[in-house]
Amino acid sequence: MQTIQNKLYLGGISAEKLIEDYGSPLYVYEEETILDKFQTLHDCITYPHKRILYAIKTNPNLAIAKLLQSKKCGIDAVSPGEILLALHAGFSAEDILFTGNNMTDAEMDFAVKEKVLLNIDSLSRLEKFGKKYPNKSVCIRVNPNIVTQVHQHVITAGPKTKFGINHDQIEEVKKIVDQYNLNLIGVHSHIGSGILDPEKFLLAMEVTCEIAKKFDSLEFVDFGGGIGIAYKPEEKNIDLAEFGQKVSQYFEKFCQQYGKKLTLIIEPGRFLVGESGYLLTKVNTIKYNGARKFAGTDSGFNHLIRPTMYGSYHPTYNASNMQGEIEKVDICGNICESGDLFARDREIPKIKEDDIVAISHSGAYGFAMASNYNLRPFPAEVIVQGGKAKLARKRQSINDLLASYGVRFD
Repeated sequence: MQTIQNKLYLGGISAEKLIEDYGSPLYVYEEETILDKFQTLHDCITYPHKRILYAIKTNPNLAIAKLLQSKKCGIDAVSPGEILLALHAGFSAEDILFTGNNMTDAEMDFAVKEKVLLNIDSLSRLEKFGKKYPNKSVCIRVNPNIVTQVHQHVITAGPKTKFGINHDQIEEVKKIVDQYNLNLIGVHSHIGSGILDPEKFLLAMEVTCEIAKKFDSLEFVDFGGGIGIAYKPEEKNIDLAEFGQKVSQYFEKFCQQYGKKLTLIIEPGRFLVGESGYLLTKVNTIKYNGARKFAGTDSGFNHLIRPTMYGSYHPTYNASNMQGEIEKVDICGNICESGDLFARDREIPKIKEDDIVAISHSGAYGFAMASNYNLRPFPAEVIVQGGKAKLARKRQSINDLLASYGVRFD
């Protein structure tokens, strides 16, 4: 992101030019940011036997998946659709770990058919897997009972979560594994999103490794994702040097105790792509309700639901007037819901109709969680790098959308 002559530039192209060429609203991803995040994370962990799996649910854009595949990244998949997308992007079955939640029999069978390793998060599913596929390799997801201080909707460990086999049920796991002669090669945990404190991640590692010690056939321990990014001005990104040092030192010590070198796996999603993404949307209406100013745009929470669902803060810019006189404004969408707000009381350079608003840090859980609510089509997605833009997903037309309802127009 750059400011040139008071305009926002992404990947060397002005936001206004991107809207002119590809239409509004528009998702834009800076390729350089994604590659830099991957390399920085990879290099900060000095433990040599490591693997990074991209949590593709974060942003399943095919071009982004191919970009990460070129860096020898793997895939954390949570559905058959994500498995198929990953295979299409060039990942091998061995590159993919399938962590299905409340997995169906059909999903289990599909993953086995595609030779993808299953990461099972319930005793009942482990029992079903063992009965149908004895002697097979498998991974288990455990609940280490570590709770992160984030929004309750993204906490994935602790007593109130639906995820993982509880840490006090390990003896039952061992009975199932022995009964069906399963080859338990991995133990996995994931405590939630938005972790900015290395100590919280390390605590989860300690509990997970204590569980891992109870199994002598392991090839890897997977500590999930959750590395956060700083959205709010007062937040600071995680200290990667400290993170990498502590994670590496702890796992090295654990492997000495375990008796062999295991592979350390982490599954970042938001960290890799969150800061790369911008939702560009055109201001089409300015209105006042008393002293309150509303800037109405041609997008809405159907394209970026995080502010509405989680109360999330996204840095927001007037891409057409980056350094002008500051005003306070509510930036809202075109959806028929009062909660359709991108920003409330946001201080931003003065906005007028036809300006382009850029909502940054939208590369994670932006397009991935978009919908056709109010029967509005999906925006296009573009990847930018070095002054060049590449269409990564075409804009959905109204005809495309209505065709799924069996409605067609000439």
